[in-house]
Amino acid sequence: MAGEASPTELSSELLEDVEDVEDFVEAKEGESSLSSERIRHVSDLMKIGNQAFRENRFEEAINCYSRANSVKPGDPVILSNRCAAYLRICQFLRHRPPSVSEYSPLSGLDPTIHAELALKDAEKVMNFRDDSTKSYILKASALIMLEKYELARDVILSGLHVDPTSDPLKDLERTTASTIGSRGHGKPERTDDFDCTVCLKLLYEPVTTPCGHTFCRSCLFQSMDRGNRCPLCRTVLFISPRTCAISFTLNNIIKKTFPEEYDERKLENESLTNPGGDFMPLFVMDVVLPCQKLHLNIFEPRYRLMVRRVMEGNHRMGMVIPVSRTGSIADFACEVEITECEPLPDGRFFLELESRRRFRVLRDWDQDGYRVAEIEWVRDISPNAGTTQREDLQEVINAAAEFAQSWMKTAREEAQQRQDRARLLELDELESMMPTTRDPELYSFWVSMFISSYYSYKTEAIRKIGTPSRKRYESEDKQGTRLPEIRSPNLRNSITKLIVNASWLV
Repeated sequence: MAGEASPTELSSELLEDVEDVEDFVEAKEGESSLSSERIRHVSDLMKIGNQAFRENRFEEAINCYSRANSVKPGDPVILSNRCAAYLRICQFLRHRPPSVSEYSPLSGLDPTIHAELALKDAEKVMNFRDDSTKSYILKASALIMLEKYELARDVILSGLHVDPTSDPLKDLERTTASTIGSRGHGKPERTDDFDCTVCLKLLYEPVTTPCGHTFCRSCLFQSMDRGNRCPLCRTVLFISPRTCAISFTLNNIIKKTFPEEYDERKLENESLTNPGGDFMPLFVMDVVLPCQKLHLNIFEPRYRLMVRRVMEGNHRMGMVIPVSRTGSIADFACEVEITECEPLPDGRFFLELESRRRFRVLRDWDQDGYRVAEIEWVRDISPNAGTTQREDLQEVINAAAEFAQSWMKTAREEAQQRQDRARLLELDELESMMPTTRDPELYSFWVSMFISSYYSYKTEAIRKIGTPSRKRYESEDKQGTRLPEIRSPNLRNSITKLIVNASWLV
């Protein structure tokens, strides 16, 4: 945020009075409980540490001060010097360019740990030197490194009570005051009170259960896919996605208080509900062809989660058949649209689907238990208008349409004679799905729906590409290995021509 100084920018100002360290003064004989030999040892360690500090070898200096502190614990000079060394190495790490780590990686403590260690030493120094401005400068500097600006300002004001004329404390007070003022108009600090206890992220579309706990809507129902209990207290819940309302008051508070984080959560949720034009969630079950309608009963927890996300998005997913011999899925599949979705009391979904268009699976992976694929759409290449191929294709389609209508008329009369109501409904549905003959691709798939129900045939139909394979397919058809028996030879021949020559087998 403009006008707000970062810890890195502040460190050059707050360490102006920590440029040097104090020299250790040996106690006179009888003034210390230590022997003269141990006092000399401490003095030697302090001299080595101070020399290392002045040569910017801060880790070596910290090591010497720590050894001296183990011999003479609680000495304010030792603690003050070590605190200064912690602050200087923290400043060095914050100013270190990220590119340097590419060829000289760090393996020590991070800047925050150094700042916390500096704060501990500064607090101990203040217990011995509460009348020294340097003690307040050290503690305030450590707090600023930890981004605890309000606490740092309190320490600075306490130091100014001790020495109102201290210029370093006045400079620090002005700097922290401006920083606190800038942060007051910026992003407030977020506590875990606004976090979901399931995903441990900021609540998105919060739902409060009857037992009084609040979760993200998607997290709650993903948990309930495996049992209708509260994820926190295990109380049995009688709620469903359709009847459970979002807590709009809490949602608006979160949205206004944490706008940036809320937008991030929104984008994250949209990436799951709308994977994008090149990505598709997959339901692995069966082969479907364009223009086909079917019903599904969804009971597996992973697919219940997928259906909820699909219904929050564009209502579309892919259907693909598994390949048992390889353990993978087919390389071609079909997009389906959920036209009706009825949640059942036990958590299942009853779906009505209509297939739309084909796609090729480029790669697939698991996401929350179900498959998602990167795809490319498959479209037919129709002959240009006015060409002989186009005229031949249209002639075949018109002939197929005529025979299909004749076949359906005969089938309807037979069903009426038998009073087969189910068969009549099936024929009505099939006829309602019949596309126009001006679309050879869709019309050929519509014909394929009622001439075969074999998996192998449908799989070939949905993936067949290329003129050579089209000819091989024609040869197999002539041998009777592809198409099931159809009563009318003329209809069979017409449909065979259609499947062989129509553009959907490009």
